[in-house]
Amino acid sequence: MKQTTWPGRSDGSRFKALPLWSAKGGSHSDLHRTKHGNRTAASRSSSTDRRDYSTLPVELVTKIGLTLSHPSLSAASLACKTWCEALQQLRQAMMYMRWGKRFKHGRGGVSRNTDKALDAFLMGAACGSPMAMVDAGLIYWERGLKEKAVALYQKAAELGDPAGQCNLGISYLQAEPPNPKEAVKWLYCASYDGHTRAQYQLALCLHQGRGVNRNIQEAARWYLKAAEGGYLRAMYNVSLCYKFGEGLVRSYSQARKWMKQAADCGHSKAQYEYGVALFSKQEKMKAVVYLELATRAGESAAAHVKNVILQQLSATSRDHVMCIVDNWRASSSSS
Repeated sequence: MKQTTWPGRSDGSRFKALPLWSAKGGSHSDLHRTKHGNRTAASRSSSTDRRDYSTLPVELVTKIGLTLSHPSLSAASLACKTWCEALQQLRQAMMYMRWGKRFKHGRGGVSRNTDKALDAFLMGAACGSPMAMVDAGLIYWERGLKEKAVALYQKAAELGDPAGQCNLGISYLQAEPPNPKEAVKWLYCASYDGHTRAQYQLALCLHQGRGVNRNIQEAARWYLKAAEGGYLRAMYNVSLCYKFGEGLVRSYSQARKWMKQAADCGHSKAQYEYGVALFSKQEKMKAVVYLELATRAGESAAAHVKNVILQQLSATSRDHVMCIVDNWRASSSSS
């Protein structure tokens, strides 16, 4: 479902360091106590290093395993027999996940097959992998089987998976009828764990007062967190926050910085607005590059401004600009 990028404008919108110990000022007995203390600390450290982690409860080991990548999971399984046995199910889930990804994207020498991908993800989910639950849920969602998708998102969310929490929150926003309060609860969980899409969605809810009291300042902070994490739409919104002084102190330099970053990452509206800003500063060549990119991305308003500038350029300059655009690649972002 297409979501609104920018809501309507707001109507109102000692510690002191401890002194270092001086060898000159300390007595012989002080020095003796210090050395004795160091031996004791070393003994404690050695004792700590010899702790038997194989005695940890299986449930705790499994919970740790849920947060690990495949290489880390494999390494953890070598720690001891107990860990190897406790993490067996998750290692199996990782194998199913890898096959699921191959079938979903047609990689690794196999043809694209979403049915086989779904089967693999469901087997991974049965082994307790929240990541597999999310991937299976995505396929169900794309097929319109939203109840099955939400059930899997719920399981992953309860296991603490940020992607599951984010998808569950968005599902509540898009439900009929929507449940914005429950959505905000799960979006907060994922946002505090650093999930950039959740941070952006939470910022929108705070900006619109959806499921939570309207709070422009907090919304701007979450936009900024998501933007700093590489979320494309958040970059554009942060630029607007700085430009209009909504939730952030007005700063035209910061607004330009974030608008350019969004444009460089492929945000079509940002490309159009940044192109117009460059034109206003008589940077015509650069302006045409961004305006042409915006035009190709479907921003019809950009075409008119671009054509006006092109008439002012020589044929050589026009060819050079189009060559730049043809070879342009967006900077990486998480959206």
